[in-house]
Amino acid sequence: MSTFLQFHLLTSYGPSNPNRDDQGRPKQAMVGGSPRLRMSSQSIKRALRESAFFELDLKDNMGTRTKRLYDELVQRLVGHGAPENAAREAAEQVAAIFGKLEAPKKEEKARVATTLAFISPEEWRLAEDLAGKIIAGEDLPKEKDLKKLVLRRADGAVDIAMFGRMLADDADFNRDAAVQVAHAITTHPAQAEEDWYSAVDDLNKAEETGAGHLGETAFGSGVYYQYVCVNADLLIENLAGERELAAKAAEALARAIAQTTPRGKQNSFAHHPRAHYVLAEKGPQAPRDLSGAFFEPVRKPPFLDNSVAALTKARADIDAAYGQAWEADCILHVGVGGTLDEVVRFAGDVVRGA
Repeated sequence: MSTFLQFHLLTSYGPSNPNRDDQGRPKQAMVGGSPRLRMSSQSIKRALRESAFFELDLKDNMGTRTKRLYDELVQRLVGHGAPENAAREAAEQVAAIFGKLEAPKKEEKARVATTLAFISPEEWRLAEDLAGKIIAGEDLPKEKDLKKLVLRRADGAVDIAMFGRMLADDADFNRDAAVQVAHAITTHPAQAEEDWYSAVDDLNKAEETGAGHLGETAFGSGVYYQYVCVNADLLIENLAGERELAAKAAEALARAIAQTTPRGKQNSFAHHPRAHYVLAEKGPQAPRDLSGAFFEPVRKPPFLDNSVAALTKARADIDAAYGQAWEADCILHVGVGGTLDEVVRFAGDVVRGA
């Protein structure tokens, strides 16, 4: 039986554009027949990985997503005194373990992989060690067994353990995500707006009136519902049984989701919101999100309070129909009660007790 840690958050954003579509506008979705603003799961996970709570608190336990393993290996090997040609040959063999390399461009030595690889710190060390053995001329196993010298099914990479990875060339070393992150949507109807702006030429104020530059940018605002689900047992398994590291990861996640946002157009809009409402739940039952609370959109102010009320009612109604889906919970409600420190402790304890 798995232990699930589920988060439900309500966060208000002023005019901003944290996650853009292909035309530079805030991403959107139709929910319950009403237009909503949206932030993608991918953008939120990226923001979490880059947050101080992950990059500093879990500094030595973060993976690297890159196409440039080959070039990095060459630089490290040459830096340790290996001849450049030998370093390149060894790096090519090792990089191929993580995925195919693009054909080298004419007169260029740099090479990149065809797909991004998510590489743990341990795998980086093992890749460098294997390249060194190749340069030294040591006898090595064939390709399939060669991969086992580098690739790992579980290790200390927190972000890979949480968000999973896919290796196109070797599914045996894929990692199932222990953390599911939903797309965030506004709890009420919301649409993108356009802002036309101008800039003045400081050295041409007298001769010509009007703008030296005209431009436009899109933005939106609203109260967003965010859902995150953690399979605590899988998180521990993905971290090779390191329960305390898994608990530390859950604590970093709890801090980050309440205070971190995608950074699109942040210099233009200075959006730095914090969650107004955080509900954390622990339980063994199959997880369930509460997005259904907002298929009928909130239409009347105060939007934050009415969103909390809609979420609370939907939770109670689902529990009444299916049985209570949680054994314990912890709530932060700005202006009402609860603290982020309490939510963080709750999250860590859930994983420690899984």
